Amino acid sequence: MSLDSQDSTSPSFNRDWFFPSPSFIHQSTPKPPKPHRRFSTASKHSPDSNISNPPSFRSSPSLSPTTTSKYGRLRRRVEFPRPPEKYSIQHQNDSVLDRKPVVSSEKKQSTVKVSSGSLGLRVRVRWNLAITVAIVITALTSLVHKNFTLHNQVIVLQDQILKLNVRLRACNLLSNVDTFDSVMQELDDIGYGSDNGLKNLALIVSVTLLSIPVLAFKYIDFVSKSRSSDNVSEEALLNKQLAYRVDIFLSVHPYAKPLALLVATLLVICLGGLALFGVTDDNLADCLWLSWTFVADSGNHANTEGIGPRLVSVSISFGGMLIFAMMLGLVSDAISEKFDSLRKGRSEVVEQNHTLILGWSDKLGSLLNQLGIANESLGGGIVVVMAERDKEEMEMDIAKMEFDFKGTSVICRSGSPLILADLKKVSVSKARAIVVLAEDGNADQSDARALRTVLSLTGVKEGLKGHIVVELSDLDNEVLVKLVGGDLVKTVVAHDVIGRLMIQCARQPGLAQIWEDILGFENCEFYIKRWPQLIGMQFEDILISFPDAIPCGIKVASCDGKIILNPEDSYVLQEDDEILVIAEDDDSYAPATLPTVKEASFMHIARPARMPQKILLCGWRRDIDDMIVVLDAFLAPGSELWMFNDVPENEREKKLIDGGLDLSRLENIQLVNREGNAVIRRHLESLPLQSFDSILILADESVEDSAIQADSRSLATLLLIRDIQSKRLPMVNQVRRGTFSQGSWIGEMQQASDKSVIISEILDPRTKNLLSMSKISDYVLSNELVSMALAMVAEDQQINDVLEELFADEGNELQIRQADLYLSEGEELSFYEVLLRARQRREIVIGYRAANAEKAVINPPAKSERRRWSLKDVFVVIAEKE
Repeated sequence: MSLDSQDSTSPSFNRDWFFPSPSFIHQSTPKPPKPHRRFSTASKHSPDSNISNPPSFRSSPSLSPTTTSKYGRLRRRVEFPRPPEKYSIQHQNDSVLDRKPVVSSEKKQSTVKVSSGSLGLRVRVRWNLAITVAIVITALTSLVHKNFTLHNQVIVLQDQILKLNVRLRACNLLSNVDTFDSVMQELDDIGYGSDNGLKNLALIVSVTLLSIPVLAFKYIDFVSKSRSSDNVSEEALLNKQLAYRVDIFLSVHPYAKPLALLVATLLVICLGGLALFGVTDDNLADCLWLSWTFVADSGNHANTEGIGPRLVSVSISFGGMLIFAMMLGLVSDAISEKFDSLRKGRSEVVEQNHTLILGWSDKLGSLLNQLGIANESLGGGIVVVMAERDKEEMEMDIAKMEFDFKGTSVICRSGSPLILADLKKVSVSKARAIVVLAEDGNADQSDARALRTVLSLTGVKEGLKGHIVVELSDLDNEVLVKLVGGDLVKTVVAHDVIGRLMIQCARQPGLAQIWEDILGFENCEFYIKRWPQLIGMQFEDILISFPDAIPCGIKVASCDGKIILNPEDSYVLQEDDEILVIAEDDDSYAPATLPTVKEASFMHIARPARMPQKILLCGWRRDIDDMIVVLDAFLAPGSELWMFNDVPENEREKKLIDGGLDLSRLENIQLVNREGNAVIRRHLESLPLQSFDSILILADESVEDSAIQADSRSLATLLLIRDIQSKRLPMVNQVRRGTFSQGSWIGEMQQASDKSVIISEILDPRTKNLLSMSKISDYVLSNELVSMALAMVAEDQQINDVLEELFADEGNELQIRQADLYLSEGEELSFYEVLLRARQRREIVIGYRAANAEKAVINPPAKSERRRWSLKDVFVVIAEKE
């Protein structure tokens, strides 16, 4: 082929490409040359449009090797005509302007490619996986469908053959009516079982319903993952939102889990029944029942025949195993949760008329013991204890107390009395009495918590059936608690009660044992009851109307139920009045006919005037200022109160003033301060111990939290004082008391006890045995006495008014009187006669203690029998304070 012919066909094969023709130049006018470019990409007629560069000679694939070798030496530089200068400058400017957006767009495209590269790769992988799964599912579905179609065709052919056989039999046996009826029944059965369209629809519906959850979960997962890559604002993902909603539903609604399990069971049964209906010849009801049997017992599918029925039955059995596994887990969790709730005391107490104790302290054991004794006559009662402790620990501690609760059941629950839900859990609105115990430790914190507890109790919407008994540590907080609780609240200030009781015992040795008998439920206690048959009688006749009780006062209905202790003999009992007595139990006494009592003549004996006393007070606690006030009221003018403790003397006055004591108002006593440690012998030897009339040993507040440590300190102080006294006092020959001789150290201490009275405050009841056997000291069992008082007020809130008066500075109190005030030596009198003689002094005799006896007899039996009395005997009376 010649070059001319090549020129007519294609310019690339023409040698004139070295010298392009005007037509070629006009068709593709090159742009001005640019750096790194041989041809311009802008068109002559359209400078803004971009055209591709003409191919270079070296890279042209259309040239043959011959042409390349032929004209390789004739190559020269070709200069194309340049466009006008104006156009060149303008084109260069346009090129410069066009180059900047291209660069920025290239940067953005690269950033997008880098950020979305991993996402696009994951999306492509997931789409490929989804397409593969879809192809596999489609293939399996087509195979299953083909199998079912062939199976249905076989069934149709069998049905047609059966129909033909039946018709043949019908024609041959038309004369036989019974046979004809049976044949028609078979035709009906065949017609019923040949409804293949309905079965196919049931199968499709079941497969579709099973596929919907899978597809929905896959879609949610895909959407969530795609949003997690594109979401810059950290919006919650769809799968997390759904999981959160499900979690809320299962945790908020108590029956959500059993309901979900029930729904899952019904779905498996229904879908399995539809699938069985589609692959078997049974009706729908039988298929549903068969599906339930597969769910209930996975071994029932073993007798299934056919590929379709076996596949469906295995699927139903597998679903049944999952359902029963979930059911077993739910039942196991419910049982474990219930046992855990019972073990930790979270279950509700369904009781009424029970005694509720809120809090935990060292007084709880004695309180439970007293409540058990009080409920013994009723066959036992119910006591519920709620504290912020573990239920098992509380039950173990109560078991270690080894008390005989005499039929009373003690139920423990864990909870806070400051939470209304916990209060409702122990049936607070139905309780007969509620006892709030003071916590061990700081008195202000304990009383503040008691105040908050009273606020919680008054906030119970259902209201309270019973009254509230609150134990306080500081007398100054009593007014605030009563202000909040109103008439429902009765307070027992532990330190105040014990302090006043110690002072009374210091003045009258032996009074502590009498208080134990009266406050506890083991012997005699106070009861208030109305007796209509005594209406119109005077109090002097009422005194001798009870053979098994001793009347002490009247609850006057006309004075809003005020209790008057030791009233006038001339007081006449009114219709609604009630009588306060000391008896063994509330059902152990009743009025009887008036006995014949010979009234003894009045013995006028002048009582000796009160003499100044010298009292030592060992130890320090926050209510010591109240004790000083009480001592100032009880003691005669000129008395001395020595205070011996480890509090610096320059701080004592400030603490006493902060506690509310006005030193300038003390009239009868003079304070003497001594600093030292009561368990160090050399410190005690600096005191004139042999000259004190009474010594009070307090449980120091520094060790008050530990009952055993406080008792050990008190016992050590007692032994040191008695030993120092025995060394300083002259010995008396032939001293023998009990089983201890004069030469023994206990005998020496017993001799010292005859010179001065020591009252020790004991917290632990086990320490009582050590002191009672040695006879070297009297004692006040503070925790037990406070527990007794709480139990009495819990059983009858009216008793609190009686105790408050007996412990107050004014009014009536328990006193021990010598027998010479009422009788002569060797005189024979009945107890009723002594009682009438005491009434001449406006006193009520409630018991006596014989000279050779260790314990007093309160409410003695056989009050009408006469007996010979001794002047060494003493009587226990209720009399006005001197």
